[in-house]
Amino acid sequence: MKVAVVGATGMVGEVMLKVLAERNFPITELLLVASERSVGKKMIFKGKEHTVIGLADAVAARPNIAIFSAGGDTSLEWAPKFAEVGTTVVDNSSAWRMDPTKKLVVPEINAHELTANDKIIANPNCSTIQLVMALYPLHKKYKMKRVVVSTYQSVSGTGVKAVKQLENEIAGIQGEMAYPYPIGRNALPHCDVFMENGYTKEEMKLAREPQKILDDRTFSISATAVRIPTSGGHSESVNVEFENDFELNEVRRLLNEMPGVTVQDNPDTNTYPMPIYAHDKDEVFVGRIRRDETQRNTLNMWIVADNLRKGAATNAVQISEYLVEKGLV
Repeated sequence: MKVAVVGATGMVGEVMLKVLAERNFPITELLLVASERSVGKKMIFKGKEHTVIGLADAVAARPNIAIFSAGGDTSLEWAPKFAEVGTTVVDNSSAWRMDPTKKLVVPEINAHELTANDKIIANPNCSTIQLVMALYPLHKKYKMKRVVVSTYQSVSGTGVKAVKQLENEIAGIQGEMAYPYPIGRNALPHCDVFMENGYTKEEMKLAREPQKILDDRTFSISATAVRIPTSGGHSESVNVEFENDFELNEVRRLLNEMPGVTVQDNPDTNTYPMPIYAHDKDEVFVGRIRRDETQRNTLNMWIVADNLRKGAATNAVQISEYLVEKGLV
């Protein structure tokens, strides 16, 4: 099993290597791939030194799987080149997510749709993954009509430059700015670029990607995405209107029974999900589960996950595990 990690030197790429090692992914040969400026760099994986190679050399090596986390432009150019030589690409960028010919996969929900012919597979947006993990079992039971979500997203979702900006501000150092404003002691209602409709790209990902993953366009999602000064972990305040009524105890049971979801919901002991506790974990945590008393059949909840793990690296590795397990690569 020859595996390429494209974007290996980046923030998500490094987490992917960590997850691959932790989960003992069956690798016989590992290719660490990055842009030309990183070629020749040495990296350690499971105690063994590897030299970073370029994209053309990686394609020539014909890996079984290539896990991409190198940005949309790189994915658009290079994923088809890997696919042409028989490699299955699991892509973490937004490049292929809404392409009708490509599958958008959260393994716990729709991995069963994958076939050997799927040579480019899209990994959803980080905030989408944690949202659908909680919505999926509830949608199956009660049928969603409308979702309103507000996100509280960490700076790590922007990248290493944004993490450095926050660290500099905390230390009182003037440095390079990833955002148009300070992020420390602040909240920016601005994730990704603004679009013509006044929403950001991130907000539109949240609106559209869940419909594709759940293969259902009968419900609608309205999102507001906010960047906050946490270094890791995204949080979401979610209001869901269902066709059918629910019992809160059954909602908790359905969430607890969903693989990869953990309920943390006890106001008496101040038990609720927080990014600080989701750090370095693969579960999606759900709490503050309560009925919306202003509207029929409507639920409020709070969802937290580590955006670099289940929101990116772990989900991509889980897709790869499924492909190996089913003999699709």
